Amino acid sequence: MNNIWILAEATDSGQGEVITTMEETTTQGEATTQQDGSNGTPEQQETKPQGPNSMFLIMLAVLGVYMFFIMFRGPKKKQQEHQKMVQSLSKNDRVRTIGGILGTVLDVRDDEIVLKVDESTNTKMRVSPQAIATVLTDKAE
Repeated sequence: MNNIWILAEATDSGQGEVITTMEETTTQGEATTQQDGSNGTPEQQETKPQGPNSMFLIMLAVLGVYMFFIMFRGPKKKQQEHQKMVQSLSKNDRVRTIGGILGTVLDVRDDEIVLKVDESTNTKMRVSPQAIATVLTDKAE
């Protein structure tokens, strides 16, 4: 015989009343239900799950703050550094674009930067400030 235990809590009267039922499955697959009010053996008793622990909630909050700094603060800080680098560009600085083009800064405007990419033919390019990857000229020279 297969026994299936069901543990339920009745909340009609406002007080938690535990109702334990046992279903016995016969060989033909029919289920019979018995209400059991006795304590039974420890194997038959099931304990009510406890609520979330306060330590768990604290650790979850700390993890949330940590994830915020990883996901949002890192890229924002990198973007601010890039903006500061672009604003500090001046004439005759050597730069490399995100496409790998090396050039010398001729003019810096609000929405574009003019680069000289070839000295012999005097070839110039206009690029967006976001296209500048690094500054190759040291300011100490």
